Formats: sequence, C-alpha cells, structure tokens
Amino acid sequence: MKTALQTRSEFAAGALAGRLAGACVLLLLLLCLAPAPSASAQAKARHLLIYSIDVEGGQSTLLVSPSGASLLVDAGWSDHDGRDAGRIQAAMRDAGINRIDHLLITHYHVDHVGGVPELVKRVPIGEFLDHGPNREDSDSTRAGYAAYLQAIGNKPHRVVHPGDTIAIPGLSVVVLTADGKHIDAVPGIPPTPNPYCATERQWPADPSENARSAGILVTFGKFRFLDLGDLTGQKEVALVCPKNPIGAVDLYLVTHHGMNLSNSRAIVDAVHPRAAIMNNGAHKAGMPEAWQTVHDSPGLIDLWQLHTAEDSDAAHNSPAALIANPAGSAQDGAYLKVIAAPNGDFSVTNTRTGETREYARR
Repeated sequence: MKTALQTRSEFAAGALAGRLAGACVLLLLLLCLAPAPSASAQAKARHLLIYSIDVEGGQSTLLVSPSGASLLVDAGWSDHDGRDAGRIQAAMRDAGINRIDHLLITHYHVDHVGGVPELVKRVPIGEFLDHGPNREDSDSTRAGYAAYLQAIGNKPHRVVHPGDTIAIPGLSVVVLTADGKHIDAVPGIPPTPNPYCATERQWPADPSENARSAGILVTFGKFRFLDLGDLTGQKEVALVCPKNPIGAVDLYLVTHHGMNLSNSRAIVDAVHPRAAIMNNGAHKAGMPEAWQTVHDSPGLIDLWQLHTAEDSDAAHNSPAALIANPAGSAQDGAYLKVIAAPNGDFSVTNTRTGETREYARR
C-alpha cells in the first residue's frame, strides 16, 4: 500500500512530465509556424549576389557578398528626378542591405558618376574609390567630376591603382586597370601567352576618360567576374598582350555598354566567359560589331542585355528571354540578378520575366 508521500511524489512527477511534454509540443508548434527564410535571404547567406541595374545605358553594378558587405560600381546618370538612385535602392532592398560599403567610380563620364550626388542623399556610403583626378577636357566631364567631389566632401576616399585590392569579406577584388595603367600579373594566376594577340588590329589612342577606367576582377571561390568599365581597345590589348594576366572568367560585363570602341577580340576571346551581360540602353551602344565579338567568344553560352538595341537589327540582339527591357515594353527598369556559388555555379535571372538560367561550373 502506497504512503501519502509516495502518492504525492508520483503526482508531482507526472505533473512535471506533463508540463515538459506540453512545452515540447509548444516549441515544435512555434518552430513549424515560424516563417521560413526568404529565397533572397537564403541566397545571401551562401552566395555572391550581383545586380546589373538598368540605368538606361550607363553603369551601375551592385555586388553583395555572403557576409552582407557591398560594392557598388558606378551610379548611373544625374537627371530623371533621381531615377537611377531609386533603381539602385530597389536592388539594395532585394539584397537586404541598407548601406553601400564601397562605391567605385570607374571614370567620370556622366552616365557613370552623375548619380552620385543624389545617391549620397539617400544611402550611407562607407568609402569612395576612383582612379584619381579627371583627365578629360570636356565641359560635361569636368562638371560631373566637380559634382562628384562636392558630393563626397570629407567622406572616406581612396585613389586606387593597378594591383590594389578592395577589402570585402568573402571576396577577392583586384584592381586591374586605373588611370591608363594596368596590372602585369594577378596574384596566384601565372600570366599565359595570348594567342589572340597575333591577329588583333591596331586600336587608336583614346585621350578620353574611358581609357582611364578603373577595372576589377572579382573572385568568389571558383567564380570569377570581370568589369572593366568603359576601357577602350588600345588599353584592353595592352592589358592582355602578349600575355593574359586575367585567365578565364565566368561572367563578363561587356565593356563600354557594347560600344565598338571596346571589346577587342584579344581580350574577349582570351577570357572566354560562360555568360556575358551588356548594360546597353535602348538607343545607347549595343553595336553590332561588339555584340558579334562577344556572342562569338569561345565557350559563351548566353549574352544577356539590359535593353533591346533598337538602333541595331534582330540579328545583333539576343532572344527576348535574355533581354531585361525589350523594345516596346511599357516600363523600363528591370534588372538582371546573378547568384553565384563558391564552387563556380551561377545563375542569371531576368527580373522582368522571372526566368532563370543556370550555368554549371566550368
């Protein structure tokens, strides 16, 4: 026969077990009901995000590392009531960031630097990077440079040189070109003879800011992305001839928006990307000669465009699925979003259609 003490002990133990069981059920219920991380948050946690933003034929490219650290390359135009700053902010929201850690200005043409004054009003920027003083004697470029200097004021500012790096956790960002000079070797990549130099034509000297463009190579594990701003033909050839210090890349931002002043075969064929993005406008660049050179690059799978090149022809435009803003679309502003994995896999999404194409590691 049980004593009163035994009965009370058994009752207390049962009550405790019941409370623990109830707590476990509640915890499981809360875990089940908790919202799952968004696809964007999951991608950010493991991947490099690259946004080719539609600034209507200028450049603005946002990179966000898995750590959430960010690099913005150029800021688009100065006019259109802050249109380009707004489009940059839309990409930032998708990436889940509210500040830019580094802003690299490739050169001082207004389609690259013009958007800085408006952007600094809206977004905190940690550091401004550029190639140094303006080298072009034109009214619009001088004005764009002056507005840029006024906008950055006393904020952190650094002049970059070939061989410099931009510190972004999880990424390697090496400056290849700046102020008309170029790197001879990228750390860890032995320069190799470039067979495409032998047949390359002579390119004219370019006194403009284009030839001064700061260009970068971004490496994330086995994934590699090349952005040379608006570097023109003579400087492209000097960079990769007689030896190519870059090696192969996975994604190529088509230089100079697809102008035929750039995109020499000596560089495009030597880096033979798997995919390329042309940040052209509807009536800006996307020229047939440059389009064809990139399209025919060895190993290229897809050539994406921000706009249909309406001054070109159908034979020198990519299929509509690869164009973010096709001719006749009701509203521009769709961007191309890249998600890259450290093993070299990556995808490109056309945000107009939601269509995504996958590219397996080389």
